[in-house]
Amino acid sequence: MLKIKAAVIGYGNVGRYAAQAVISSPDIELCGIVRRTLAQIPELPGVPVVESILDLGKIDLALICSPTRNVLEHAISCLESGISTVDSFDIHPKISEMRDALDVSAKKGAARAIVAAGWDPGSDSVIRALFEACAPKGITYTNFGPGMSMGHTVAVKAIPGVDKAISITIPTGCGIHQRVVYLQLKPGASLENVAADIKRDPYFKQDETSVIQVDNIDDYMDSGHGVSIERKGASGATDNQTFRFSMSVNNPALTSQIMVSCARAAMRQPPGAYTMIELPIIDLLPGDRREIIGRIV
Repeated sequence: MLKIKAAVIGYGNVGRYAAQAVISSPDIELCGIVRRTLAQIPELPGVPVVESILDLGKIDLALICSPTRNVLEHAISCLESGISTVDSFDIHPKISEMRDALDVSAKKGAARAIVAAGWDPGSDSVIRALFEACAPKGITYTNFGPGMSMGHTVAVKAIPGVDKAISITIPTGCGIHQRVVYLQLKPGASLENVAADIKRDPYFKQDETSVIQVDNIDDYMDSGHGVSIERKGASGATDNQTFRFSMSVNNPALTSQIMVSCARAAMRQPPGAYTMIELPIIDLLPGDRREIIGRIV
């Protein structure tokens, strides 16, 4: 079997789990880590650590595990060099715009880009699409948490004056959420000013947000998260059709596993950019298609 040659860009929470998921995959090979710190990673003996993905030679695909706001720059550079990409871009209103931008670069480099390949957006988007196919008329409610939001936490840490932080998502029902941010401030920083900056950030401005200063952020750290999705609607002329899906997960571990599954699917598509709802589900799975169909269908 010819394995997909993959590199991981960024080695934070998602990057570490992505490396583990690649190593566990039968059809993908971990060929390198791209990061600013070039020291060898003890848990990845023999895996090169480089500043540029081009230093790794022939690479088929990059798993972009950097913060969302850096995804576009990394993705365009890879795609135009002929390297396919998978990212977990998570600003929902900008996903279509991101897909359009990467579609141009992917086709220019004869590569593939899978955009927003986490669990939400991502696999939850697939669930919502399936529910809507089952009941075309109706309303879907997506309730996150309670748990740590990685995207929101990264966004808070980038706010001037913040030393350490965690953002917790609390569902209030019917798809409405509250955000609670626990943080340690840098010396001289004003809680009032920092809180105002957080509440203006695109990640937070749509939700009710509380900002709480604490002495030790480590007392609040927990990477667990979850979701409950419910749709109530009509199948044809039949009302009161109800569908429910729920899960409780380690946030970065699931995000990275979905990215790795999408890496496999990416290499089975024509050049261009895709979201998860555009991918054949079977392409996410390793192995023989007939065996998969016989086992699952």
